[in-house]
Amino acid sequence: MAISMNRALQAMPLTCLVLLLLQNAPGVGAQKDPDFKVQQPQGRVVVIKGEILTLNCTVSAFHPIGPVKWLKGWGSSNQTIYDHKGSSPRLMRAVNGSGTDFTIHIRDVRLEDAGTYYCVKFRKVILGDELFKSGGGTEVLVHARPSELAVSGPSRRAAPGQLVSFTCSARGFFPRDIQVQWLKNNVPVQAVLPHITSELSHSSYNMSSTVQVALTKDDVRSQLTCQVQHSTLAAPLRRTYALGQALRVPPSVSVVAAPPGAVEVNKTVTFSCRVQGFYPGAVSITWLENGTGLNAGSTTQPAETPQGLFELNSTVTVQAAEEKRGSSFTCRVVHEDQEPVSSTGTMQVAVAAQCGPGGSSTEGAILLSSPGLWLGLLLGKALLALVLFFLFKRFLP
Repeated sequence: MAISMNRALQAMPLTCLVLLLLQNAPGVGAQKDPDFKVQQPQGRVVVIKGEILTLNCTVSAFHPIGPVKWLKGWGSSNQTIYDHKGSSPRLMRAVNGSGTDFTIHIRDVRLEDAGTYYCVKFRKVILGDELFKSGGGTEVLVHARPSELAVSGPSRRAAPGQLVSFTCSARGFFPRDIQVQWLKNNVPVQAVLPHITSELSHSSYNMSSTVQVALTKDDVRSQLTCQVQHSTLAAPLRRTYALGQALRVPPSVSVVAAPPGAVEVNKTVTFSCRVQGFYPGAVSITWLENGTGLNAGSTTQPAETPQGLFELNSTVTVQAAEEKRGSSFTCRVVHEDQEPVSSTGTMQVAVAAQCGPGGSSTEGAILLSSPGLWLGLLLGKALLALVLFFLFKRFLP
């Protein structure tokens, strides 16, 4: 009987022999075992770009003989992302060498990793592997957090009353929905809807939001805040811009003389220039006499006021002389490369009285400046005229 069996085996074609051996191989009966299960959690998984995606899968037995693979997508467009021959460098098994646990980790998740993943058991057949059983599929959504916010203001400072634009931007977020709010000193400011763009289909989005603010001189210490909310964020992103960076408050300039009014020749007069309420605190001060620059003058350092503005004083001392009568002394202030702001004071020199040969100019000035002496002289002349009138009246026929 054994000899007959051996002869029969020898007479069979090789293909039939292989099929017969596979049919009698241990575990082959498990191929038809309805109790074999592929356990893959169904549902939707959300993972953040750059993090690790874990896809769980276990099988109930070693048999039938054949590999377990992970496929992305189904049908003719599917992509094998893991099998026993190798996989992506970003992918690793959770339990290396296990015959039942085929859970995988995908590191540094990218937006293009979104899709539906299937854990599939294949069985060995003569011509290769054929699908035996599959998990229900896990849908993976990849979201991306917005980048750090960037807030920019004008390229040049603006004066109080001007309407100034500020821009807030964020990049690389997904999905598209995003909320932007502007606040000035924590009070909401009305802004236009953000402009959202995408470079490619199914790629991340970029956002740009613009708000216009009318500046005032009280905004030296004000803050403008851009606040962004997105589904990937546990708390809103915030970025603050100090409005003082965009503000220029021009100075007020005034010149006074001490002592005021006319002074005698050779006396000294101090012209003081008060520069007030300017921001930022750098100015350039020049003194001019009749339009010509003076090398003299003393200027204090800018002092900050409680409102955050600045002020300073500059002085120049001049000796009174006849030739300086009516001269103008101008304090010219240049702030933030703007047109100069000026104020002018005038030198007033007392006029010296002219007297005859017997008197001095000082005495003449005293006489001219004394009302009592003027009255006495007039009364004396009137009395003299009255006496002469009576004398002529008496002696004339």
